[in-house]
Amino acid sequence: MMIVPATPSAATPLAEAAIVGVDWGTTQRRVVALDARGEVLRELGDDQGMLAASGRFAASLAAVLRSIGPLAANAPVVLSGMVGSAQGWHDVPYLDCSVSLHDLGARLFRVPDAPDAVDCSIVPGYRWQGVDGAVDVMRGEETQLFGAIALGARDGWFVLPGTHSKWVRLRDGRIERFATYMTGELFALLSRYGTLASVLRDAVDDDAAFARGLRAAARGALSNSLFGCRAKVVTGALAAASARDYLSGVLIGSEWHDALARRAGDGVPLRVIGTASLARRYARAGAVLGFDVITMDARAVQLAALSALQTSIGLRSVNRL
Repeated sequence: MMIVPATPSAATPLAEAAIVGVDWGTTQRRVVALDARGEVLRELGDDQGMLAASGRFAASLAAVLRSIGPLAANAPVVLSGMVGSAQGWHDVPYLDCSVSLHDLGARLFRVPDAPDAVDCSIVPGYRWQGVDGAVDVMRGEETQLFGAIALGARDGWFVLPGTHSKWVRLRDGRIERFATYMTGELFALLSRYGTLASVLRDAVDDDAAFARGLRAAARGALSNSLFGCRAKVVTGALAAASARDYLSGVLIGSEWHDALARRAGDGVPLRVIGTASLARRYARAGAVLGFDVITMDARAVQLAALSALQTSIGLRSVNRL
């Protein structure tokens, strides 16, 4: 994320932030300060994620708030992501999917040990359980979904690609079900370790190889399709330079084929919320498999969520009076 210096000059003092949002992930942290109209004042990103800040969350937050610049009196600070996990600052209980995303702003966890008496809250994640006993969880993605709703997208399937990709079915702002895929994590591991890593060299962009991998994922078990990537390279059926895109296609394709079986062709919109590069890749997968995909920029969605939470927190404060 772009870093905007927060150092005031004598001629132009920095405007006070009306709200600060912190997307606090496992390894990375992204911080944005908005004014009362929801306009971005300053933003920064660093590597002080949950793992780096463990045991000193209050001090780490205090430091980044000093960096992001002045806050208005009683300006709320909203934290989302893995900071609310069992390994984070506080283990914030998951919400059940019976709780609508429309009510998310009223379910924030107030941080009791926030630095300098800052009005600090953590957004809770969600837990889903199927009738067959399957269980899934999310932390951080619920904030993006809240932002998508704020932008008018209340129904359909939402794909949030990343280290752990989520496929979420929303119905009128309520999470009906969701599934998580370790797509990004597997890609990173397989690219660095094991027998596949040795054939992934001198990579070039190859849309055709990506499409081949997508289709291969439908023909059998994932482990078989993965080994097929190596077999194709060592026999000359696939150029080593194309193997990375082929592997990407296999992993993303495995995710897509399973998710499409779950959605049973219900004909609702399919939206991808992600960075430009990931959104393009998932949109390309949808096109290969015959589906139109609507892309939503992850940053725009996150900003919309923060603005909507600002309104919810304001209403909460009024109701206390």
